[in-house]
Amino acid sequence: MSHPPTTNTSLDTRIVVSSLWVATMIAVAFVDIFGLFRPDIRAQIENGTLYIFEIGPSFLLGSIIYVLIPTLMIPLTLVLPRRANRLANITVASLFVVTIIGGAIGEWSYYVLASALEAILLVGVIVLATRWTKPALLAEKAL
Repeated sequence: MSHPPTTNTSLDTRIVVSSLWVATMIAVAFVDIFGLFRPDIRAQIENGTLYIFEIGPSFLLGSIIYVLIPTLMIPLTLVLPRRANRLANITVASLFVVTIIGGAIGEWSYYVLASALEAILLVGVIVLATRWTKPALLAEKAL
């Protein structure tokens, strides 16, 4: 029985990095949704606060900006030129991972677990973006 010739089927770096952002943002969304099941969080929201923040227009604007920036990295990773892509991914992932780790301090186990996964995914973004080379250079190395 003959086998078909094998080809290199590795995914384009853009697809992999964008997928890491998708997985990160899904985890972020679930952590936020599950937080609504916590009595302490619900009580804070009913009192108009969340941790040290007053829930109001400024808090909500800041919150949406906080999640929109990494969410926009999903399509931007697919369309930005490689050099800008690398810089944007390294910068945003580095800043976001710091906030994820900081936010997990003293939190419940579900939050810490999800934050650890988010951090691992973001480190993956940083590593892939750092190692992302020009396609022409890859072709030359293969020769």
